[in-house]
Amino acid sequence: MPYRVVHYINQFFGQVGGEDKADTKPFVKEGVIGPGMAFKGALGKDATIVATVVCGDGYFNENMDTAEQELLSMIKSYSPDILIAGPAFNAGRYGVACGAICAAVGGKLGIPVVTGMYPENPGADMYKKNCYIVKTSNSAAGMRKAVPLMAKLALKLLNGEPVASPDEDQYIARGIRKNVFKEELGAKRAVDMLIAKLGDKEFTTEYPMPAFDRVTPNPPIKDMSKAKIALVTSGGIVPKGNPDKIESSSASKYGRYSLAGVDDLTADSHETAHGGYDPVYANEDPNRVLPVDVMRDLEKEGVIGELYDHYYATVGNGTSVANAKKYAQSIAKDLIADGVQAVILTST
Repeated sequence: MPYRVVHYINQFFGQVGGEDKADTKPFVKEGVIGPGMAFKGALGKDATIVATVVCGDGYFNENMDTAEQELLSMIKSYSPDILIAGPAFNAGRYGVACGAICAAVGGKLGIPVVTGMYPENPGADMYKKNCYIVKTSNSAAGMRKAVPLMAKLALKLLNGEPVASPDEDQYIARGIRKNVFKEELGAKRAVDMLIAKLGDKEFTTEYPMPAFDRVTPNPPIKDMSKAKIALVTSGGIVPKGNPDKIESSSASKYGRYSLAGVDDLTADSHETAHGGYDPVYANEDPNRVLPVDVMRDLEKEGVIGELYDHYYATVGNGTSVANAKKYAQSIAKDLIADGVQAVILTST
């Protein structure tokens, strides 16, 4: 009897539509849809996709609790032996959805779960401790390579076989360390690695450290009373109605908005688009996140030269590092061209 598999995908791979259908509510169809055909071939006779559940990325991320319960109910009704989600590649909201539903299914239904993402997908960092996330390329062009890796790991879990190291089974390290036996003592292995490093030879560390960007700070401003200062926020403060439709999670864009003649942000003029914190206080007084009122006071008092006449905003909630860097480079280019000397970056 083949293992029973339920496959989770978003509205795009579910063949419903693109971003215009991101609000699609969860639904289920028996059998395979879209990339499920590739999984069907990779799983072979050992496992069968009995159903595919589909949910729009926008709907899931904006209604996580509701969507999670709806999807759990659908998945549970098919009595699966495993859930396979995605792969999501570098699609931020899709990655968050895949990670969240895997975490929920694994925790509440007690069955194995597997998904696939690009390592910089925000969902990968958020859910790598909750489930196995196979490393993929950053776009669907890598589907052909991702599916066999995910299927192989899924079959391992179904058959109760031991999962190898992240490098061997090509999943994102989960931060779990296990004791293993080695032929040589740790002291000798450490010395061997040191000798290899000193000799510019290849070696593999047994304890990889996280990699952090190192940015050299600019020299301090000599005279703030003559400086042009800009405001930038990842707290999601946008004009009322969110004209650029910046997403509440995994933002795919940022906005540039005028501050000309604006001395104070009000509940009537601005709001937050951010979905990662309680919006009540930010909507009540948007200056709490983007301090335009205080900056205008400093401008009038001569503490700063002037406040730049535009501000930039996006949503940091679940936004990928790659997108954040891209936004920063674009914004910085504009600010430098306009003679801005310093930026106050506010969060949440």
